[in-house]
Amino acid sequence: MSFEMTKGLFKYDFTDQHAILGIPLDAEFNDIRKRYMKIARRLHSDTCSFESQADKDWANQFLSKVVNPAYNKFSKESDRKEYSLLLAAIAKRVVKEQAKMQIESEAAKQLATAQNWEEAYKTAVSKLALKQYESVKETEDAIAQISELNMVYLLRKERLGGGAVTPASPIKDVTPIKDATPTPTPTAIPTPTPPLPKVEDPQTEAYCRRAQGFMDSKSYAKAILELKEAVKRQPKHSKAHALLAMCYLEQNQATMAKLEMNKALASNPEEPTALEVKKKLEQVSAKAKKSDEKPGFFASLFGGKKK
Repeated sequence: MSFEMTKGLFKYDFTDQHAILGIPLDAEFNDIRKRYMKIARRLHSDTCSFESQADKDWANQFLSKVVNPAYNKFSKESDRKEYSLLLAAIAKRVVKEQAKMQIESEAAKQLATAQNWEEAYKTAVSKLALKQYESVKETEDAIAQISELNMVYLLRKERLGGGAVTPASPIKDVTPIKDATPTPTPTAIPTPTPPLPKVEDPQTEAYCRRAQGFMDSKSYAKAILELKEAVKRQPKHSKAHALLAMCYLEQNQATMAKLEMNKALASNPEEPTALEVKKKLEQVSAKAKKSDEKPGFFASLFGGKKK
């Protein structure tokens, strides 16, 4: 898929990650994370409620290639600092080039002359974010409008910081141009992440942590109970299925171990615990095949035949 935007801050060869996530420019990381989780559940293939298969495919790719990279920009301190510095540079450029500024959305036009503009900005962003990921069309339209709001917000804040205007002063230089069609500027697409990204859920992770503690003390029955709750919340959680596989293996329940192992690897072929279980099962099967005795339970599980 391609994602190109030429409105708001995107026209400055800048990927507006705030607009993609539907958050104000001064959002705290906890709020950013909560917003990301909400979007991820909305777009992920397991929970997407879009009607057509084409829209569902778009949602999954948009999550992988656009939303996840946007969130990743805020996940690491070094990336946050780099992004903040770039945003500050963009703000100065917006002020410098304000005479050529073009805004189309009604929300951005109102923000340009609003008296209590900081409150008006947050209200407008919040309103657009409510329906931002309701459909493909609304997603792209909302991102464009939020980025225009971000552009006007940066202009007013930067000019206020320089003492040029007060919050009550309208921005006379921002002249909406209805028929202007800006030359499209391709927006660089961040490096794609895997098509089926793992959506982290704090409660699911808590179940896995408690299960791991029980496993360390060899209380496998208790660990299984925790992990079953985890997969109820996220049926394709590779780590939870892998831990279940290990628990069943330790209890000599090879059939269940293989079943859970396959589920884990289906969601994540590189799941380390699942690969460990697979290796152990194969080792047991190999030993059974080499013996002169009747193939045991593990050997039959892997298709062993009587000699």
